[in-house]
Amino acid sequence: MQTLIGRTNEIKRLKKHHASKKSEFIAIYGRRRVGKTFLIKSLFGSDFAFYASGIQDGDITKQIENFNKEITNFGGTALNPATNWPEAFENLNKLIISLPQNTKKILFLDEIPWLSTPNSGFISALDHFWNRWVSSRDDILLIVCGSATSWIIDNIVNNTGGLHNRLTDQILLNPFTLIECEEYFRENKIPLPRYQILESYMIFGGIPYYLDFFEADRSLAQNVDRIYFSADAPLKNEYTNLFRSLFNNAESHIKVIEALASKRKGLSREEISSISRINGGGTLTKTLNDLIACGFLKEYLAFGKQKRDRLFQLIDPFSLFHLTFSEKQKKLSENFWLHYSTTPAHSAWSGYAFELVCLLHLPQIKYSLGISGILTEASSWRSRNISPGAQIDLVLDRSDNIINLCEMKFATTEYRLDKSYSAKLRNKKTAFLTETETRKAAHTTLITTYGLIQNEYSMEILFQLTMNDLFVN
Repeated sequence: MQTLIGRTNEIKRLKKHHASKKSEFIAIYGRRRVGKTFLIKSLFGSDFAFYASGIQDGDITKQIENFNKEITNFGGTALNPATNWPEAFENLNKLIISLPQNTKKILFLDEIPWLSTPNSGFISALDHFWNRWVSSRDDILLIVCGSATSWIIDNIVNNTGGLHNRLTDQILLNPFTLIECEEYFRENKIPLPRYQILESYMIFGGIPYYLDFFEADRSLAQNVDRIYFSADAPLKNEYTNLFRSLFNNAESHIKVIEALASKRKGLSREEISSISRINGGGTLTKTLNDLIACGFLKEYLAFGKQKRDRLFQLIDPFSLFHLTFSEKQKKLSENFWLHYSTTPAHSAWSGYAFELVCLLHLPQIKYSLGISGILTEASSWRSRNISPGAQIDLVLDRSDNIINLCEMKFATTEYRLDKSYSAKLRNKKTAFLTETETRKAAHTTLITTYGLIQNEYSMEILFQLTMNDLFVN
């Protein structure tokens, strides 16, 4: 079995719940392919007292038949097969009673949104199972898991019925960070330098399932072509499958993703509604909340703005990559990425993709700036008056009266600051200070791959970070 990479905090929490002297109810959620099931099976797989997984697109009959089969597999051989969920959970309780009583018994319900088919009564049966039989015991660790994050939050985390406040912990499992990707590649003996690990992150994000397709004897470009662009590429249909597996009606979610991918900057709710042609009412609200909960979007305020002025930005590298290149690839020959990655057009995508990677590594940026212990708010800023079109994609507003105005530049070598760009940075800073009327000191901060060449213009940069600063725990 593969080695469990990263997940240090999650492992610590799960082990604590396993060792506790009371019954525990844990919900684990996160986007498809992020490694939720792998984490639980790696930690507890040999100790499961019961394990069942939902069947995608299975009706209630198939779900309960599978549940019955798993009860039999785990020792419930003398039980009458259930025909509904109350009977199924009653049989699960009988299985628990038959097991040794001096150890913690781990119950794992995987892909729980698929188990809970419409009008099946699954949630009420789970509610009764926990409140009637399990909560009074001290030897149960019940773990529920699912990729449909919004469903988990709506029906388990924020349940207003009998499961209200019954969870003892909830764990959002995020994609790997860059340092965890590096550890993964090293563990699997795939010899990628940090620059190529960074570019792989710009393409696939930190999704472990995607990284599993890498082969050690291929270059990064060859791996990308095989994994995504070849005729039989394993991720060829992943984009569509991704959203349809997460949401019952994925059309609106896809429209919002595509609207945000079409603009490099964040968009307001009204702008998203206009571009996607989704009415700005409840459907848009739920769609945005779903995508935020699943880690595809971030919601933030522009610097100095009120809540009504909040912006939304796509932060999923894989979605951006797909929407940028899937149509282009159809017009070109095989080995698309091997050829395309050396063209000037590659730089437009790579610049935005690198910004996304930086936004996904804000704790690492704060650590490398030495401000981890300082209260900091991250936002963006766009000039409205003095310098129309000028924008700063990452503003770190610190409680020690300093603001870092962060510029993010992806480059294949050390970055050279020239006269024109130096003037542009000064104009941005001047416009920011004038329009915001801040009394804090503003420091221009450069985040790039290999650092900055020292010349007569580099003094404009007070702080600089390299990609190595993103590879920290």
